[in-house]
Amino acid sequence: MALSSTQGIRKVILASSLGTLIEWYDFYIFGSLATVIASQFFPKTNPTAALLSTLATFAAGFIVRPFGALVFGRLGDLIGRKYTFLLTLIIMGGSTFAIGLVPGYESIGFAAPLIVLLLRLLQGLALGGEYGGAATYVAEHSPSSRRGYYTSWIQTTATLGLFVSLGVILLTRHFLDSNLTKSIAKFNDWGWRIPFLVSIVLVIVSIYIRLKMQESPLFVELKKSGKTSLNPLKESFGHKLNLKIVLLALFGATMGQGVVWYTGQFYAQSFIENVCKIDFDQSRTILIWAIVFATPFFVVFGGWSDKVGRKWIMIAGMFLAVVTYHFLFNQLLSIADLKNKIELTEKKEVNNSLVPIGSTGNALRTTTTKTFFDDGTIVSDTKKDTAYAATDRKTLKPEVKISKQLGSVGYWKMVLLVFVMILYVTMVYGPIAAFLVEMFPTKIRYTSMSLPYHIGNGVFGGLTPFIATLLTTIYVDNKLVGLMYPIIIATLCLIIGAIYISNKIDLDLSD
Repeated sequence: MALSSTQGIRKVILASSLGTLIEWYDFYIFGSLATVIASQFFPKTNPTAALLSTLATFAAGFIVRPFGALVFGRLGDLIGRKYTFLLTLIIMGGSTFAIGLVPGYESIGFAAPLIVLLLRLLQGLALGGEYGGAATYVAEHSPSSRRGYYTSWIQTTATLGLFVSLGVILLTRHFLDSNLTKSIAKFNDWGWRIPFLVSIVLVIVSIYIRLKMQESPLFVELKKSGKTSLNPLKESFGHKLNLKIVLLALFGATMGQGVVWYTGQFYAQSFIENVCKIDFDQSRTILIWAIVFATPFFVVFGGWSDKVGRKWIMIAGMFLAVVTYHFLFNQLLSIADLKNKIELTEKKEVNNSLVPIGSTGNALRTTTTKTFFDDGTIVSDTKKDTAYAATDRKTLKPEVKISKQLGSVGYWKMVLLVFVMILYVTMVYGPIAAFLVEMFPTKIRYTSMSLPYHIGNGVFGGLTPFIATLLTTIYVDNKLVGLMYPIIIATLCLIIGAIYISNKIDLDLSD
């Protein structure tokens, strides 16, 4: 029942992928702005605690994704694929738009993070229902011999959603004011809301396109024959054989795939910004370039899986990640390490500024020291403290921020390292949609494939930035300790997958 027309399948892929890309954009814009959001919705007295709280709120959206998979997966198996992931798109778009309107902590106190948490949970529920529907919809339209290739286009949307979110953030940040310093200040104050608010336009366009979509032909045939599931949840998880397949999909594939995805993209960017201290723009553009170069490989590995099977491509991606992560992240540290560079002492710049604080006679003093190195690296050391009037002297710890701007060679070396990490992502992620839909029968496919995917990605994968960052705050002397979590999870998954998962491709999705 798959479409034979190339033009037809392209329309299906475009309509499904556009909506899914927008949902990923909406979901990831929060993580891409974690450091800014931390200062807006949490007390500023402890920046590290604020960042961890933001990452925990970010992770909360992942934790509820399996519940979204159950709720919307059941709807998808009862009423159809089309209208279910149309509903998830509306919920996601509305929640994202609303985050852009929430007042900050200074305006409404602890109500601010609570409202954001609620909206984040709605985002997670919506995404939990979106991916399974889109992947199932495309797979059930695809010719059997090219299912891995066609579904791999859906797989690009997660990374492209992150790419678009980073691009919109950088464009917004630079266009708020011609003066970069003022532009950054405006962005951190209110401009960060713009990427959330503009998403509503993208959502409206996608809703219009999805309304014109036809239902999956396999589901239509199943409904006509009266064979749709009366209780998808019970049939998915109440039957011993199907539950075994669900657990195997989770512990032998999606769990490891999830940690590789979030380590190679989210934790890599967080590591570059917060551990290597690379400046805001460069830490994002490094990831953007790596995504641009690596994204085509989703389709390459998805198409290759049609010929050689899904299993070993995914297992190879996990294995390469496990054995090379320490080396790759250590190289990022080495590139940023000032001990490996020669300081050009004659070029050092020191700038001071004083901004009066009311009529107290005190002033906010900012001292920025720029240090230049032989490889083109520029280090900005900014110290902010209060210059008190003679009669009102106090001793307070100044706020110090270090930011590094890499030279051309170091910058492109980091791009290459992150590209390699995202290449692993394309190996584990490119074939997985076809892999999952082939494991389950049509009448419970939406429910059955969505749950292991969103537990593997949402819980194990989504918690990666939070757990890895938390580990680095506990074991402060080991900057690579955060890698313990993804390496252990990926190792367990590749062992289970290598032993228990079949490499056989099931070409017939009908029952």
